[in-house]
Amino acid sequence: MPVTLHDVAREANVSIKTVSNVVRGQGNFGDETRRRVEAAIEKLGYRPNLAARGLRSGRLGVIGLIVPDIRNPYFAELADAVMRAAAQHDLLVVLEQSDGDPDTELELLQGTRTRIVDGILFSVLGLGAGDERLGADVTTPVVVLGEPIPGWHTDWVSMRHLEGAAAATAHLVASGRRRIAAIGARQEERVGSASLRLEGYRRALAEAGLPVDEALIEREPIWGRSQGADAVRRLLDAGRSFDGLVAFNDALALGALRALEDRGLRVPEDVGVIGFDDIDETRYTRPTLSTVRPEIADLAATAVGYLQRRIEERAGAGAGGAGGGAGVRVRGHRAACALLVRGSSAA
Repeated sequence: MPVTLHDVAREANVSIKTVSNVVRGQGNFGDETRRRVEAAIEKLGYRPNLAARGLRSGRLGVIGLIVPDIRNPYFAELADAVMRAAAQHDLLVVLEQSDGDPDTELELLQGTRTRIVDGILFSVLGLGAGDERLGADVTTPVVVLGEPIPGWHTDWVSMRHLEGAAAATAHLVASGRRRIAAIGARQEERVGSASLRLEGYRRALAEAGLPVDEALIEREPIWGRSQGADAVRRLLDAGRSFDGLVAFNDALALGALRALEDRGLRVPEDVGVIGFDDIDETRYTRPTLSTVRPEIADLAATAVGYLQRRIEERAGAGAGGAGGGAGVRVRGHRAACALLVRGSSAA
């Protein structure tokens, strides 16, 4: 039979209400009482019944995390950071993959799966500004992991995309590169990480007095290794020479390294390469990959904190309009980024 609150209370020699308060982190109790209850929980292997908790409080202690592609190393590392941050709030995380498809994203935000979570952290890719399906139709508390979506009044947490890409480009200029390509721009994107990283690239070239050659900008809607390799092959097949390369994420950069090697180009002697995200794999490439490291732990902790507050506000005010409305005071935060110079971009 499963261990109950009664069993824990008997083992710790306290009331059932005290055990419940310790489990939920609420109420008044001393440190000694808390230690006895926690020791009893550990000894007996007690696990809270989430369904029963939800019936009593209207909250399950579970949040959702929606990402475009869990195979992308950045999103795997983001999920790890979110789970660690959620554990600090005694929250479990349900991971969902959208493939960047707008209809899938909308179903995950509005469909029946929202019944098993108190709130959602949403890394958006397919849905965008002006999409009438967002807003009032999303009633679950949401924090966007990415740029704020115009017209959708909900909290967001992002990173300093523009500054990071500008620093990466300026570093290549400082190392002597003069024809610097960029891969990962997205066609017609006006708000998002790709547009901001492209702006940072353009700004750094302008500040260095270098022209922006549009022929050296390759657009890729998907940021994976194969797309990075394909982008480099297109540049080389078209005869577009370059001595520096800014990849808008590390996966693109890893593909680029392989394509350059296949074509007999040396890194960094012939082409300096730098990525973005500082995924773990960048430390083990040959040469090691220069990159821009965002503070993912800060991003995740802030996002979970924002969502926890929204969940609490919703519980206090009722469920209506929890997804965000015009009268909601929106919170926003940008995590810092740091330039990491390694072997792939040495002067």
